[in-house]
Amino acid sequence: MSDEPGAAAHPSSAPRLQLRHGHDIPRIGLGTWPMVGNEQEVGRALRSSGVPREEIFVTSKFNKESHSVEGVRRAYDASLRRLGLEYLDLYLCHWPVPQLDRYVEAWKGLVRLLSEGAVRAIGVSNFKPAHLERIIDATGVVPDVNQIQLSPDIARQEPRRYHERHGIVTESWSPLGRSSGLRDHPTVVRIAAEAGRSPAQIILRWHAENSLVPIPQAADPRWLAENLAIFDFSLSPAQLAELQRLDRGEEAARDSDAPENGH
Repeated sequence: MSDEPGAAAHPSSAPRLQLRHGHDIPRIGLGTWPMVGNEQEVGRALRSSGVPREEIFVTSKFNKESHSVEGVRRAYDASLRRLGLEYLDLYLCHWPVPQLDRYVEAWKGLVRLLSEGAVRAIGVSNFKPAHLERIIDATGVVPDVNQIQLSPDIARQEPRRYHERHGIVTESWSPLGRSSGLRDHPTVVRIAAEAGRSPAQIILRWHAENSLVPIPQAADPRWLAENLAIFDFSLSPAQLAELQRLDRGEEAARDSDAPENGH
């Protein structure tokens, strides 16, 4: 993917959610991080899959080096060349990097791509409500998607409420927990046993039932198939409430205002 981490091809067989600007997004995706420099590989995989392009939802991101109107255009064109595609379904600003104070210009670049019909949907990643408020005030354009760190133990209640009020779809990165041992938590393990499912499936089903779009990583085809098999069962209200009690609060998430958390 080059230095824009996180290109994802979303499975065409998953149910979909409507986006603000008319496109729709599968309710689960495939994260390709940490394969840095992987856009060429992702493009080859898409072409060799035999699946029609219109049935695959492809996302990529740009980093802080491209935080300008023209910088976004250059980054987008470079991503298309590496992927061998004519368009992306979703293009994201990876981090706000407020220390640079250029994320509004980056958003204006995305808005221009959308208005020109170059990309199907636009969004951001790791933006707090205050960052979102600023780009919306500056352009009048609301993102289709905000991709944030989110799992049952880092449930991100405040940004999710903001997204819901503004019609922004919430994508979850590290949806299975970021080195937190979430899949081994006794509550998750017990609910998995009750449902006859794996702990990962229980966690991903929690995302689905909260209208979130999880982007799990899967290095093994068996895990990939397991991750996708979450739309034929439900969690009970009691089970959902138990998982919700695992939330450690907003302070458990990476702080996108911190200098070290910006790409």
